[in-house]
Amino acid sequence: MEKTALITGASHGIGLELARVFAEHGYRLVLVARNAHRLSEIKDEFQQSFSTSADIIVKDLSEPDAPREVFDELRDRNLTIHALVNNAGYGWKGQFADGNPDTQLNMIDLNVRALTYLTRLALPSMVAAKSGYILNVASTAAFQPGPLMAVYYATKAYVLSFSEAIANEVREYGITVTALCPGPTFTEFASRANMSTSRLFQGSGVMDVKTVARLGYEGLMKGRNIVIPGMRNRVLATSTRFAPRRLITRIARFLNEG
Repeated sequence: MEKTALITGASHGIGLELARVFAEHGYRLVLVARNAHRLSEIKDEFQQSFSTSADIIVKDLSEPDAPREVFDELRDRNLTIHALVNNAGYGWKGQFADGNPDTQLNMIDLNVRALTYLTRLALPSMVAAKSGYILNVASTAAFQPGPLMAVYYATKAYVLSFSEAIANEVREYGITVTALCPGPTFTEFASRANMSTSRLFQGSGVMDVKTVARLGYEGLMKGRNIVIPGMRNRVLATSTRFAPRRLITRIARFLNEG
């Protein structure tokens, strides 16, 4: 039976690379993003490169009704989702008090609300089938507060906590829920978030996006609740459990500066 993976934020970065990995493993794809032209290009590329089909849904998931509209389209196309990848999201660097409130609230709507809503819509059919995979893309930002990116870090903390909780709830139904927590990665995220010159994205610690996507997929298939790609990132994430919170917060600010 052909399995279908729904991947959000699939037009670039980790989402695009995860789509490639799922395609390589025989999944039919449903790709969701705002950029219609880019999605059409990706659809053509995938249908030429892989022995699987790709559907596209053009949608701004920060809109309140967008997740429901996505699943309405899936129903109209008679598609059942076997794997959900909640990758859509963005960040913004700057003092919270100086930030545009619309940008900050839109970030919460996309990073948190849409992810939660899509997960809720996907789960009933997975529970009925007693099978399914959900990969929520969080970040190493989830493990500590993040001055100068306060809202972004908080949204990723939510994604991690939410993913761990529901992973426990649905395991009895044969469903795997994994939080993928990458550190700095070579994608468009840094430039879009005004982070390109920050210390966090300087040096040898920035990972290749293909590696991050592959490790995320492998961890999901192995049933892991949390995947942190890269030894350096795993050490840093683990260290936040033991160091004083004020120190961790100061270090996070230092890394976000620049």
